[in-house]
Amino acid sequence: MSSTYVELRPGAYADSVALLQVSRSVQQVDGVLAAQVAMATALNLEVLAEMGFDVPSEATTNDLVVAVRVEDETVLERALAAVAEALAETRRRTTGGDVDLAPHRTTATALREQPGGLVLVSVAGRHALVEAMDALDAGSDVMVFSDNVPLDHELALKRSAAERGLLVMGPDCGTAVVDGVGLGFANVVRPGPVGLVAASGTGCQQLLALLDHAGVGVSSALGVGGRDLSSEVRGLATREAMRRLDRDPAVELIVLVSKPPADDVAADIEEYAATLATPVEYALLGPGRPDLTAAAEAVLRRLGHAVPAWPVTGAAGPADGVIRGLFVGGTLASEARLIAGTDAGHTFVDFGDDEYTAGRAHPMIDPSLRLEHLARAAADPATGVLLLDVVLGHGAEPDPATLLAPALTGLGKPVVIAVVGTTGDPQGLDRQVRALADTGAEVHLSNAGATRRALELVGGPL
Repeated sequence: MSSTYVELRPGAYADSVALLQVSRSVQQVDGVLAAQVAMATALNLEVLAEMGFDVPSEATTNDLVVAVRVEDETVLERALAAVAEALAETRRRTTGGDVDLAPHRTTATALREQPGGLVLVSVAGRHALVEAMDALDAGSDVMVFSDNVPLDHELALKRSAAERGLLVMGPDCGTAVVDGVGLGFANVVRPGPVGLVAASGTGCQQLLALLDHAGVGVSSALGVGGRDLSSEVRGLATREAMRRLDRDPAVELIVLVSKPPADDVAADIEEYAATLATPVEYALLGPGRPDLTAAAEAVLRRLGHAVPAWPVTGAAGPADGVIRGLFVGGTLASEARLIAGTDAGHTFVDFGDDEYTAGRAHPMIDPSLRLEHLARAAADPATGVLLLDVVLGHGAEPDPATLLAPALTGLGKPVVIAVVGTTGDPQGLDRQVRALADTGAEVHLSNAGATRRALELVGGPL
């Protein structure tokens, strides 16, 4: 008979991203049916209640909640040991090995000890403004990994940063490369002549992967958040990021990548780019605009590099029905939707969207929600082809193919997958591709190529 354990640990603060990894580690213990280790914020308490955990009413936002459901009491001791080990590992990473040294509780106190560094903020979205503003007040650039940040908070941060000549990357900035160091979901790339400005996380990663395959390195990738080129934010961070790359002698070409921007904002940014000494290439998704692979090819030609054949492994068979796209990358989902259209009934779901990630790990870390939808989509008689993405790099699931392959085996429907990654990524690009192709899937490095192949299989226009 299953058993449930809930414990409050007052004052035991830990970063939300770190706690997502702790929860994931505990979930892997044999006999653990469910596990959530999180701060007792209102949103997390809602998630815990939905999972069937009864959290004591005295819980406050300063309490850490450890909630575990196990098959029987004999598993509980191992589960709690896994919690302790994972939390200790988190403390070792944040304190440089001294598990007795408590981490700073606020950005302001941390910056008093180590001023001037780039600050990464990863807290519940509604609290990100305070921490990020503390960083700006201390004269630091800030990367806001948090999602669900209100638009007015983003505007306040970016206007303040613009007045001070500082850079706000984000909110919802999932990927960056700064001074050769990858932050968030970052791929391993060699240094080189390209500097990226990205209002898109997985769009940035797609370009990193394609350029790396072609032998071209990237010196910096500055994420600015998916709303930066909206009509409200108007490229405040994009201008600052472009200005910095223009001053970097290692950058020979600036590449701006974005989900579909507001047309007038895109025009303003192009006007600003004309004032820079460094040339700018654009990878702005939208109707009538080139896809990301075409943009990568334009970058290669501009730098005088040959455009390679983008690798494809395996071969999926023809199908009758519509495309069901199940994505962990929002920009990759947008790109597929733009290429395929929706008139024919094709659907494309982004499981990294805010509505799916509230109180839950990003699907690049925890693929369970997509796997549930995959089984339903495969069982739908209207489904002709399943189109997926797998995104590699630091911060992402350490072995996504091992989790996905069993769900793909024996589906009875053709599967086309874009694996976005580099040969240097810790998951092993070649190993991931082989494991997925062994299930019968057709695997592409180019998301645009994968989408056009899925269209071809269902007899749609290319």
